[in-house]
Amino acid sequence: MPLWNVYHPVGAYTAQQKQEFAADVTAFYAHRGLPKFYVVTIFHEIPESSFLIGGTPSGTAVRIMIDHIAHHAPDPAARQQIDDSLTRLLAPHTRDRGLYCEFHIDETPRDLWMINGLRPPASGSEAEHLWVRENQPVPY
Repeated sequence: MPLWNVYHPVGAYTAQQKQEFAADVTAFYAHRGLPKFYVVTIFHEIPESSFLIGGTPSGTAVRIMIDHIAHHAPDPAARQQIDDSLTRLLAPHTRDRGLYCEFHIDETPRDLWMINGLRPPASGSEAEHLWVRENQPVPY
């Protein structure tokens, strides 16, 4: 599962902009074969007085914490490709709007993840393809 926590200034995104942002994030992973329901995007509005960079309040910063659980990048080249792709994905939602943006990715061990009491199927397996088609966790 990719879990995105997007910390941003109050009012930086309308409800529609959040939906568009989350749709772009979801499409990124769905295009790579993950079920759409794996992708969770949570927006956290942070008052300027509570969002400090280098000890200075910021009203333009967006900080994104991404947890990758379903798939991990196998090597530095793959990680660079993900970073580059996410930088392009984020630009219209951040930098192009005059917002400062940072992100990082944590990779959680897959065996520490369950959905509705089910261990997600192996990457690329027929069971995972079933979850993609059904867009929900089903017994396999």
